[in-house]
Amino acid sequence: MTASVIITIFPMCLTFAAVMDTLTMTIPNRISAILLASFFALAPFVGMDWPTFGYHLLGGAVVFAACFVFFALNIMGGGDAKLLTTAAVWVGFGDPLVEFIGYVGVTGGLLAAVILLLRMQNDMITAIGLRVPNSLLVAKKIPYGIAIAIGGFVAFPSSPLFLAALEGLK
Repeated sequence: MTASVIITIFPMCLTFAAVMDTLTMTIPNRISAILLASFFALAPFVGMDWPTFGYHLLGGAVVFAACFVFFALNIMGGGDAKLLTTAAVWVGFGDPLVEFIGYVGVTGGLLAAVILLLRMQNDMITAIGLRVPNSLLVAKKIPYGIAIAIGGFVAFPSSPLFLAALEGLK
């Protein structure tokens, strides 16, 4: 049961965050709170030892430090910083975290390019009646929650928490 919850809660929260960011350009705080609280509640039930638990928290702390700087420089929004930090806690430290940040970066760059192209074609999109959320066409920001979600989907299967949950299903 615990393994099933672990395997579903992370993707569900990321999906909800991506949809909310796309539609409203905000990521509700409750998503990050649910991710963090559920990690603390579920990790002990998959037999995670203290060093691995600490590495997961270390991953979150490293990402938080970087996000704090980006937020202070007005490069990143607060919702994106919180989601990226709590997702990093789920992914863990080391290779899975590097993989996660790499996927988020590449996906975020592609996302930014696509959205900028959409904004340049705003008149044509409106003329043909294509239904695209206004937040994508008018806002000056990029809904980076989409990139964080995609990076999380791709990187999560290699995280120690996911692997431990998978072992619990056998």
